[in-house]
Amino acid sequence: MEADSSITLRQLRYFVAAAEIGQFSMAATRAHVSQSAITNAVLLLEQTLGVRLFDRLPHGVALTAEGHRFHQHAKHILNALRDAVREPCFPAHQQAGELRIAASYTVLGYFLPSLLARFRMHHPDVKIDLNDMNRENIEQAVVDGQIDMGVVILTNIVDRDRFAHQVLVRSRRQLWASAAHPLLDKDFASLQDISAYPYIQLTVDEGEASTRSYWKARGIEPAIAFRTSSMESLRGLIAHGFGVTILSDMVYRPWSLEGKKIEARPVLDAVPHMEVGLIWRQDAPLSAATEAFREFLIHTCGS
Repeated sequence: MEADSSITLRQLRYFVAAAEIGQFSMAATRAHVSQSAITNAVLLLEQTLGVRLFDRLPHGVALTAEGHRFHQHAKHILNALRDAVREPCFPAHQQAGELRIAASYTVLGYFLPSLLARFRMHHPDVKIDLNDMNRENIEQAVVDGQIDMGVVILTNIVDRDRFAHQVLVRSRRQLWASAAHPLLDKDFASLQDISAYPYIQLTVDEGEASTRSYWKARGIEPAIAFRTSSMESLRGLIAHGFGVTILSDMVYRPWSLEGKKIEARPVLDAVPHMEVGLIWRQDAPLSAATEAFREFLIHTCGS
């Protein structure tokens, strides 16, 4: 029997839940099933594919290189299924016009492109005018009516109530470290534990300000050894053991460009999730194309 003929959608859903959460028990809670259902689904997938998808760790699980590749395929399959099922809600060729949106570095790089591609499939007659801006400029462009909608890190906005807004994704922040880092010996490292090691600070999208806020709340300072606006530089430094960082799962990749492993672990202290969402003017109606985009993102991300 061919491998793909014996793999079920349920197995893919359970695998993706485990991959995105990093713990079988928490994945079971999210999927409203027993932990054994998740464990058995993953074991059957590994047997069918003939590869190990997860490294089993004391605190949970982490994707292997093969697991990471399969995770991308599994997400694509599940997304395609959701789009097919929801096709009557988003009929193709129904909307036309122009969609003027703006997004910043993290949103453009790690969140928006695949969603825009899926939206364009449903509404090929909508012209998409996409702008790359920082958060402050996005807010001003929305206020001035230069763009219809901003896709932003909502947690960076000081007064989000001045806009109509919608949270789309809450992405957990975790510790990133090289595979051999001593912090990985702990089930959960605290900010106090992390402060004993050099910290690599990402500066884009107000990363330093958001980092400072939750460290300051605990009365601790990270030992910042290097600041960078390059995600790949940060990954390389982390993977080679030059320091650690705390970043969201949205931007996590388990390997540096050189192929060295990067591990992610939960942090003991309460570190706020990164929220990504939409902002638009409260006092102006949305165009049909913009409303279609808003509804598409809410339905798609809500799945």
